[in-house]
Amino acid sequence: MNTQKFQSVFDIIGPVMIGPSSSHTAGAVRIGKVVHSIFGEIPDEVTFHLYNSFAKTYQGHGTDKALVAGIMGMDTDNPDIKQSLEIAHQKGIKIYWDILKDSNAPHPNTVKISVKKDDKNMSITGISIGGGNIQVTELNGFSISLSMNNPTLIIVHKDVPGMIAKVSDILSANNINIAQMNVTRESAGKKAIMIIEVDSRECQESVKLIAKIPHLYNVNFFD
Repeated sequence: MNTQKFQSVFDIIGPVMIGPSSSHTAGAVRIGKVVHSIFGEIPDEVTFHLYNSFAKTYQGHGTDKALVAGIMGMDTDNPDIKQSLEIAHQKGIKIYWDILKDSNAPHPNTVKISVKKDDKNMSITGISIGGGNIQVTELNGFSISLSMNNPTLIIVHKDVPGMIAKVSDILSANNINIAQMNVTRESAGKKAIMIIEVDSRECQESVKLIAKIPHLYNVNFFD
């Protein structure tokens, strides 16, 4: 088990996607949904910093709709993706676009997403590497390299003793093997994150039980 500061991997393969340029925008939806999963709620304000290719083609390829859909928690096959901008407006979400066409970002399809709700802030930088695959390279200013080839649980919880044991006990009781676990926290006693890769896609019952653990903010399963 690794326990180093904001270091994990995220890579999702083979999505079903609603909308134009599906391979291109599926990754954008998934990057947005990672934000939704870790932030734990729909933000009041979002700024999308788009780099290079994303900055030049985000409207024509539907990347703008895909990113907004993701931060609202939509899946890649949700038919409402096409109306995501209108839905966000109805929900009162303030959306800002920072267009950086000639940056030195290491990959052309890069987006940094900054979200805010009341006094709560978070940022994530993600890359759409093609075919719906993504990489997450930054979380709250910390460099990470996240790539996931297995079904994955993202668990956000308060940093209190025993949380890892409680989650692993539930997985073990449901005969779910952990392939890899990465654990990080903001600071002692504050928010912590577990990213757990598992060998089973049948995690629905375990997710329900994990969600009942005290001091847990949210749990999401990506298969």
